[in-house]
Amino acid sequence: MSNLKTKSAKHFKKIALVGKYQAEGFAHMLLNLANILKNLGCEVFLEAETASNTTISQIPSIPSSEFHANIDLVVVLGGDGTMLGIARQIAGQNVPLIGINMGTLGYMTDIPLQDVELVLTEMIKGHFESDVRYLLEAEVLRNKQVIGSGLALNDVVVNRSGISGMLELTVHVNNQFMYNQRSDGLIVATPTGSTAYSMSAGGPILHPSVAGVVLAPIAPHALSNRPIVLPNDATIVIELIGGKDVSVNFDMQSLTQLQIGDQIKICRSNKTVTLLHPVDHSDYKALRQKLHWNEYPSSF
Repeated sequence: MSNLKTKSAKHFKKIALVGKYQAEGFAHMLLNLANILKNLGCEVFLEAETASNTTISQIPSIPSSEFHANIDLVVVLGGDGTMLGIARQIAGQNVPLIGINMGTLGYMTDIPLQDVELVLTEMIKGHFESDVRYLLEAEVLRNKQVIGSGLALNDVVVNRSGISGMLELTVHVNNQFMYNQRSDGLIVATPTGSTAYSMSAGGPILHPSVAGVVLAPIAPHALSNRPIVLPNDATIVIELIGGKDVSVNFDMQSLTQLQIGDQIKICRSNKTVTLLHPVDHSDYKALRQKLHWNEYPSSF
């Protein structure tokens, strides 16, 4: 899907907060965020799991399954892992997300914690850019029966355990045989996920507006087995034909154990999530900052 960015004058009234509640000092930061939003005239709720893991009782809670009918905006306080978790839960609900980064490495949670009051004030007033991201959906088949399924905003990963040997996979794309592969695993990544595990395995970085899917092998036996970018509408079927202690996971957050002969069918989902960024957001600036690319004065 294209990385559509538009300005909007919409004012968000009902806002749900989701957070990395394991972080030190999280409750204090969450209350400060809630007060900023209340001062802007917003009604604030805590996502139910976040609420159950904090001592905050003065803010009402709401489960993520009810966001679509009751919430205008979700604000995530944490990192990309926290954003991935809630994005998968509310995908397709047409509720946008804003990410506030508590750490250092965050592509989707792109607002630094120290800038939150200034930046959020402008965004709540309607000064933001909208960025639509697509997800992958996958089914795990055993003897033609579905034994597992999942959504992934970043990636679907087939890999072995740390103590087992290489695995062997057969890959078909749109019903055409692609290859047999011996490796430690295979990553199927969206453009969003191209800066995650896929990049660590040597895969290319895709701009969010690129309509493609990355296949990146993990430590392949044949060095000629390189990452490849497939069309956005590709249907990928991966079959496990050799290996022990093999699993498939979705955004590293849900997992299904595999047996020889199991197949994973992966395609683009019709569900999307919308990320909101400050008006000065730049994907290239984010890459420079997060990956420490060299930056020189420009005459442009």
